[in-house]
Amino acid sequence: MASELSVHAVYKSINRPLTIWGADRRLFLLALMLGAAVFNFFGSLAGGLIVFLALYAAARWLTATDPHLLRVLFNAGAVRTEYDPSTLAPVTIRRRRRART
Repeated sequence: MASELSVHAVYKSINRPLTIWGADRRLFLLALMLGAAVFNFFGSLAGGLIVFLALYAAARWLTATDPHLLRVLFNAGAVRTEYDPSTLAPVTIRRRRRART
């Protein structure tokens, strides 16, 4: 059976992360909500803007550095650990003295 060569279109926009103003959309909304929370809690517009701008800058840097790091961090809690020292019982080791001759 002869295999035919098939061509499928792949669009660049499918593989790009979803961003708002250059930052990942989830990190952008987190920065926006925390800026609004600071504004509501302290009643300071300057404080809310400073928190938003600082978190937005961090989100933009994180998105530019590694756009998939946020997915890795979210999935890290769901993965089974390979080695957990707290689940093992402690082992006692006794040294035997050698008889002197």
